[in-house]
Amino acid sequence: MATLTDPVEATRPRAISTQYTLGKDKVLYGGLLALTAIAYLWGLSKNGYANEYYAAAAQAGSTSWKAWFFGSFDSSSFITVDKTPASLWVMGLSGRIFGFNTWSMLVPEALMGVASVGFVYVSVRRWFSANAGLLAGAILALTPVAVLMFRFNNPDALLILLLCAGAWAVTRAIDSVKHSARWMILAGALVGFGFLTKMLQAFLILPAFGIAYLVAGKPALGKRLLHLVLATVSLIVSAGWWVAIVELIPASARPYIGGSSTNSILELTLGYNGLGRLNGNETGSVGGGTGGAGWGGAAGVQRLFGGEFASQIAWLLPAALLATIVLVVASGKAPRTDRKRAFALLWGGWLVVTGLVFSYMQGIIHSYYMIALAPAIGALIGAAMAVLWKRRTEWLPRTTLAGGILLTGGWSFALLNQTPTWQPWLRWAVLATGVVAAGLLMIMPELKLHRTAARRAGLFAATLLTVSALAGPTAYSISTINSAHAGALPSAGPSGAGGMGGMGGGRGGFGGDGRMGTPPGQTGTGTTQQPGTGTTQQQGGPGGGGMGGFLGGGGISGVSSELVTLLQQGAKGYTWAAAAVTANGAAPLQIASGEPIMAIGGFNGTDPAPSLDEFKGLVAQGKIHYFIGSSGGGMMGGRNGTSSEIATWVSENFTAQTVGSTTVYDLSTGTGA
Repeated sequence: MATLTDPVEATRPRAISTQYTLGKDKVLYGGLLALTAIAYLWGLSKNGYANEYYAAAAQAGSTSWKAWFFGSFDSSSFITVDKTPASLWVMGLSGRIFGFNTWSMLVPEALMGVASVGFVYVSVRRWFSANAGLLAGAILALTPVAVLMFRFNNPDALLILLLCAGAWAVTRAIDSVKHSARWMILAGALVGFGFLTKMLQAFLILPAFGIAYLVAGKPALGKRLLHLVLATVSLIVSAGWWVAIVELIPASARPYIGGSSTNSILELTLGYNGLGRLNGNETGSVGGGTGGAGWGGAAGVQRLFGGEFASQIAWLLPAALLATIVLVVASGKAPRTDRKRAFALLWGGWLVVTGLVFSYMQGIIHSYYMIALAPAIGALIGAAMAVLWKRRTEWLPRTTLAGGILLTGGWSFALLNQTPTWQPWLRWAVLATGVVAAGLLMIMPELKLHRTAARRAGLFAATLLTVSALAGPTAYSISTINSAHAGALPSAGPSGAGGMGGMGGGRGGFGGDGRMGTPPGQTGTGTTQQPGTGTTQQQGGPGGGGMGGFLGGGGISGVSSELVTLLQQGAKGYTWAAAAVTANGAAPLQIASGEPIMAIGGFNGTDPAPSLDEFKGLVAQGKIHYFIGSSGGGMMGGRNGTSSEIATWVSENFTAQTVGSTTVYDLSTGTGA
């Protein structure tokens, strides 16, 4: 029978469906992000101001737009931090909106961690499965060094977020025909902002991004090459606009570029934060890396598998390398655009290039840098697990999966054995669980189980596998969450982890008490010799001893209320309430008082800013009220003579007074000759 249709009704556009289905995968994805957020936000305030060097700069940016733009250490913009300022932009804006405090500073870092987990999930899920994405995201979320740094205020949290977003954009570009150029331009822009976060480290993933798209992108070769050119232009523009502005502005109209010896952002980029990290010839800031045990242990592949580096990142590193091989082999003779091969090139390239650079660089390297490997490790294992699990009834995939479980369980046992008195049962439980999971996987096809029973057995085996792989890093991550971390050398896991060679164990990363020797002017108990007095001041707080005390962390606890009052009352009419040698000496004073403190010599007193004549001129102009004598020197402080010259001139021409337990010189009195 014919059906009559109203001609008017027939011409109306169909309503767009807005129905949203909340499926199991979305619930699990939301649960992953929610649990990650809880873990990263839990007890966050125990870290205080974390790295006070960056905290002081974030505080300055929350009160001065000039300091915010340049990444100045102080709100009067005398000197910048020794990095590009993108991470400070986030914390400074948060402080401006919510008021500067430890929560407004650290919550954005935690949320960046949640977003990074989200980008890894969607990247893996797009080409494999929701379960693979969940595993990948969980591995990133539970990697000890990731838990550490997503609860900290170093630049690494923003860097990882931008790189994970960039990898997702490349994934979309490889998938797309019509809009692949747009996605590659976005990827280039994200990596460019990564440069504005932590300079050349962001570029370590460029070979992987470029090769993956060039090999597996859907457009013709000529178009793929053009798209890479466009992505490169996008990267240069997004990374270079700020650098160009800083270089073009006269030095007199901007702060000194901290970490450089010539007041140049280009020198900082190519020197101390660039090629110098590879060959050890850093100029500016700490400098002088030798590739020896003092800065990251001896160079070589063993670096990532020993010492403190291993406990931070290496739990699943062997499995991730195996996963890369699995994905390449599984792609076989598949077409050029095969997703498994493309994924191995993208994330495996990220892992291998970054890992090799970290292994062989001769300059300064710290264990927390290893967070840069965590997204790739998670993504590769999640993807390879999906491939192997789908074919687990076949002999070779099943054997590979079982071998991977045994490898991971045995390696976790070795890492947990670094701290034999900490949860001693755990390493045996991990090893036993791995053996049972591997054995169950091998015999399951021979059991001839009913479909329902087989599904349950498979679920049980998958659970054992996950527990065996993640129990070790999860335990270290929980220990990290429950511990306070501060200073410039934070380390994840229980105290004493990292005893497999290299640097040795210790919460600070350089010894059982977190020290790497005793800097000049400092005693072994974390006190600082006060110039011209023969007395000492206790630095106090977490990381207060030795290297930890010099490199910040908890120093604010050593600032007396009397000194805070003096600085606040004496700031009126002055550009800087006080000056102190090293940014780490000035940081706790600035955070505690809320007033700008000049950091003589920058990070550790070695930058040639200001010169003695410049300092004398500023004093004569009435721009600096006090000089804080108790922070003089520092590690290698005054290597270029400037810092020590200023400290000597002040002590010879001005009268010392004791405020609380600190020696202070009033620069508004005295001869100043």
